[in-house]
Amino acid sequence: MIEFTNEVIRSYYEDIVVSTDLTKAILYSVDAGGKRLRPLLFLMLLEGFGISLQNDHYRIAASIEMVHTGSLIHDDLPAMDNDDYRRGKLTNHKKFDEATAILAGDALFLDAFGLLASSKLADDKIVQLVGLLSDSSGSRGMVGGQALDIKGECQTLKEVDLVAIHSNKTGKLLAFPFIAAGIISDLDEKGMALLNKAGQLIGLAFQVRDDILDVTATFSEIGKTPNKDLAAKKTTYPSLFGLDKSITILNQSLEEVLLIFSNFEKTHQFDSQAIKTIIERLRFNA
Repeated sequence: MIEFTNEVIRSYYEDIVVSTDLTKAILYSVDAGGKRLRPLLFLMLLEGFGISLQNDHYRIAASIEMVHTGSLIHDDLPAMDNDDYRRGKLTNHKKFDEATAILAGDALFLDAFGLLASSKLADDKIVQLVGLLSDSSGSRGMVGGQALDIKGECQTLKEVDLVAIHSNKTGKLLAFPFIAAGIISDLDEKGMALLNKAGQLIGLAFQVRDDILDVTATFSEIGKTPNKDLAAKKTTYPSLFGLDKSITILNQSLEEVLLIFSNFEKTHQFDSQAIKTIIERLRFNA
């Protein structure tokens, strides 16, 4: 699954090249590794609903990863999180330069919609998916959450503020694979609501886990500078609730998602084995 997704992205950028320098910078970050969690969730959900994966589905999976990779390039810039390493390698602006990194991120954000629109799925589904990806990644989702995150630095935030940041910055793009799979699978309204809830819970779990790793893991374990949130004086789940309660929040969120998919097995003939395996990997120290 992952290699097919990677190949779709590479093929897109190798097909038409305007600037070789820009393409090199884009592919540097695309090929830097990563769990590919978002495309993997999307593709496994489709298979769980009994859909045979086609190239069009890999285009959608690739578009999610392109947006995510673009966001990481921009996150690492000096004006944002100012990090020198990502996935164990030099960040894009350190490998190349700031202008190139900004343009590489811009390209990945915009090209994702071109790739998604090239899918041969039904027109109404393409329109829904384009709108959903925009809402998930733009000012109504990820970018809006990033703005809240920056504003919240050096402040002691309340739980409601932390939830608003992470439900948008992390949660919306992690919910996209769930809702997108429901759209393609022609799921009923109740099923779509449950998938949306599962996606939001996964987004919460992922962010809590990331917050925990920031204060507990080493550079070799996470591939980036640890204790960045502490240095930036950000409010995180461990700083607000403590480490033990943060781990409890993580596990409770994952248990809720597992329960949703156990119910899906009965109500939608869903094969949940693969997706449950991915969910279990998000546990702390998994």
